[in-house]
Formats: sequence, structure tokens, C-alpha cells
Amino acid sequence: MKIISKPFARLTAADLMTCDVTAIPSHLSLRQAAHLLAQARITGAPVVDALGSCVGVISATDFVRWVETGKSHPGQCARDEYTPAWQIVDPDKLPNNEVRAHMTADPVTAPPAATLGELAHQMLDAHIHRVIIVHPDGHPVGIVTSTDLLAAVVHADEMRHLQDRDRVADAPAEMCHF
Repeated sequence: MKIISKPFARLTAADLMTCDVTAIPSHLSLRQAAHLLAQARITGAPVVDALGSCVGVISATDFVRWVETGKSHPGQCARDEYTPAWQIVDPDKLPNNEVRAHMTADPVTAPPAATLGELAHQMLDAHIHRVIIVHPDGHPVGIVTSTDLLAAVVHADEMRHLQDRDRVADAPAEMCHF
């Protein structure tokens, strides 16, 4: 997480977002999208059209939904360490049709100036774990995840504890009267 010096109540998407966005072109196959996500070690990414505008999101939920619709059977996967849900699918059995057929359309997006409260409301209302941060032209410039929001809360709590400790250390010692 970035080092943040702003007060918690004034944090925005721009303060928290991951700027190194892996975007999935909408014409890629679901198999190719899974490969890109695996390479980036992420479980979801914005889907962009030929002009680079965000037109959807592909996430672990979409891969699981694909399996649940009966179009595939989960592949055998060693579960001795954490494996993202979408990696349970045998990549060779993923379809070659375009990712746009499997993505979640109408992605939840926000501008870089969106507040933490706005982002949290969007995530809760849509039951999602990431908001794509876009410029007015629709191009993704970052992602804020639920983990980013939790990290900001933890950071604010740690800062509050440090301030409380400093206040106690700076307070004059009480006089003892016998």
C-alpha cells in the first residue's frame, strides 16, 4: 500500500488505487484471459474495447459461473497451497470464444476523485471486490479493491494509536500529593 499522509476522511480513489492496471482486450479468448490473469497474479481485471475504454470486468466469479453453468467440469488441481477459484478450471477446457461473452458487462467504475465512502458503497451495493477507476473518457487508470479499503482503515487506526501514544507521552505528569 502507498504511504498516505492525508487524513482518512479525505482519502480518494487516487490515493489508494493500484495504477499498474492489467487490462484484458475484449477480443481475447477466455483461455488467453485466464493466462494473463495468472501471469499478473490477480483474480480480476477490466476488459477494454479496441479504443481502450472499459466495457466490462472479468474475474474469478465469471470463471466459476462458467463452470457452474455446466459448460465445464473443474479440472484436477493440487490444493496444497492457495489457488484462486478460477484456476480450478482446466485451462485447456476453457473456450476459445471471446472474453466479452463471459465478462461482467456494465462494470462498476469511479473517477479518481471518488471518496472511500463512495467506493465502499459501490462495492457493497454491487456485491463486488473491486472498482475500476476511470478517466472521463472511460480508460481505466487504476483499481481499488476491498483489500485496499481495509488497508486504509488499518493505516488510519495505526496512525490514531501513534497520535494517542504521543499525546500521553507529551502530557505533563500529574503531581502526587501525600
